[in-house]
Amino acid sequence: MENQEPFQTRPAFQQNPIPLPNATAVLVLGIISILGCFCYGLGGLICGIISLVLAGKDSKLYNEDPSRYTAGSYSNLRSGKICAIIGLSMSIIYVIIVIFVIATVGLAALSNPQHFMDSFR
Repeated sequence: MENQEPFQTRPAFQQNPIPLPNATAVLVLGIISILGCFCYGLGGLICGIISLVLAGKDSKLYNEDPSRYTAGSYSNLRSGKICAIIGLSMSIIYVIIVIFVIATVGLAALSNPQHFMDSFR
């Protein structure tokens, strides 16, 4: 009989690493939040907030047991979180600009409507 190593099973805590559940969704929503900021900022705000909430949940999972999850999925999570922060910032700036323009143009139109309408002729 040959000298063979006995069959060994891995303990339950040394399973193969799995990807984080929402890492891809966070990355996609983060990218969409950057693109969505040009839709009057609303699309970017919605996608950015959802992305940051999902990133927070997955970050907690990863911090509890880093060996359980793959490094690539954590990298996607961090990239998505950065994209979401950028998209959210751009969306907030865009919304502020839109509100400012509407407020100034609206005030000009209300103060002298006839003069405002004559400027478009």
